[in-house]
Amino acid sequence: MGNYNLGIPTIVTAAILYYLSFRAFAANKKTLALFFLLLAGFILRIFTALDPMLHDWDERYHALVAKNLISFPAKPMLYIEPLLDYNYKNWTHNHIWVHKQPVPLYAMALSILTFGTNELAVRLPSILLSTFGIYITYQLGKILFDKGTGYIAAFLFSIHGLIIEQTAGRVATDHYDVFFTIFISWAILVLLKQAKSGSLLNLIGGGVLTGLAILTKWLPALIVIPIWGIAALHYQGIKKGSLSAALLVMCIIVVVVPWQLYIFQYFPKEASWEMEYNALHIFSALEGHGKPWYFHLNTMRIIFGELIYVPIMYLVYVLIKLPQKIEKLLLLVWILIPYVFFSLAKTKMQGYILFCSPAIFISTAYFILHGSLTGPRLLYIKKGIAIGLILLPIRYSIERIKPLEINQELESKLTELALVKNENLPDKSVLFNASYPIEIMFYTNYIAYSHMPSEDELKDILQKGYHIFGINKNQLTNTVENLSKGLNISE
Repeated sequence: MGNYNLGIPTIVTAAILYYLSFRAFAANKKTLALFFLLLAGFILRIFTALDPMLHDWDERYHALVAKNLISFPAKPMLYIEPLLDYNYKNWTHNHIWVHKQPVPLYAMALSILTFGTNELAVRLPSILLSTFGIYITYQLGKILFDKGTGYIAAFLFSIHGLIIEQTAGRVATDHYDVFFTIFISWAILVLLKQAKSGSLLNLIGGGVLTGLAILTKWLPALIVIPIWGIAALHYQGIKKGSLSAALLVMCIIVVVVPWQLYIFQYFPKEASWEMEYNALHIFSALEGHGKPWYFHLNTMRIIFGELIYVPIMYLVYVLIKLPQKIEKLLLLVWILIPYVFFSLAKTKMQGYILFCSPAIFISTAYFILHGSLTGPRLLYIKKGIAIGLILLPIRYSIERIKPLEINQELESKLTELALVKNENLPDKSVLFNASYPIEIMFYTNYIAYSHMPSEDELKDILQKGYHIFGINKNQLTNTVENLSKGLNISE
């Protein structure tokens, strides 16, 4: 992954921009500092997103469904025309594809429609949202504490390795977790402002954003409600807060329910199964993702740096010592509820708790700037921890961005795709024995499968007027006689 020729210039450019940002912030030029911060984060995301091929899990599936939405906007599909029998419960080979909620798919479809069928178009919505997330994190830190806390939290968001990898589609749950994290953070920001001001516009905006988060990764988005509820109760009281809560829930329902009614009306068996499958994540270890209960607590050190437990424990300590400080309670709720829930769930993946990251960054920034440990020795220890809380994420960022590494697996994908493209196959072509069928269908208008058809299936496909090809050792067999050798079929 990555481009060796661009890797070093990218890291050097980003480092210079971060230096200029820190200098500007120290000089009290907050707007300029934030601009440099956003630009540096944007450059890191663009570079990482330049991988010249779709990634295996889950980006290629999202990309293909998004591409197909352009031609059939009311019908999310993986295989537009399933020539072979399929199991509608298998989301990797399905026809109607409602395995995920729709918002990221339609955003990617719009980007593909605008910028063409290519990888960067698939990733552009995530790049823009992830960069915007830097600004949202700054605003959250500022509204909860101060500009300094917001700035350091925004810096940590901008360099965070897993977020950048998700933005580039390199790891599982990819763009969906980026959208989810940003919509939740944005909703919390807008609703915290509403809790303080009582603004009706902010309440509606927060409801819409929460609805969009649900239409991205379903009900874990409801974490927004207890966070806002605590703030609303604190600032507005029970009576006014209850009225606001009713309106907020109504806004969320108006945004979320129409899509659910639509898919249950027109794709009932697929929608019913996916709803059941979502619940199975809690009670069953699906797709090989069964992990021990402490999985998320353990991976926290990998995702955020080994010292991340210190600011979290300090947050708990301060909250116990000063319980009237509502800001710490809001952060702890944002972190604790998802970690407890997903630790109890049987299916576990590292991206599931990514939407807690802004709260973790703000907690880290708060400890760095305001954490107080009495005694001269403890003061030095605190400074050492603060330095580690900055340097360890930088290290992990470079490790995940991989500026000097070229992914050899991409070469085989590019070879197979070039083979298909260079043949200039006729319309209504179907390819069998493809190593990368989803990618082939994304980059071309052909249908592709990873296995060979049966005799009856091949006859049926011929009767439908398709041209049939097979891929074998980087060669295409372009006659039915060669493809079906051993099946006793003639054209």
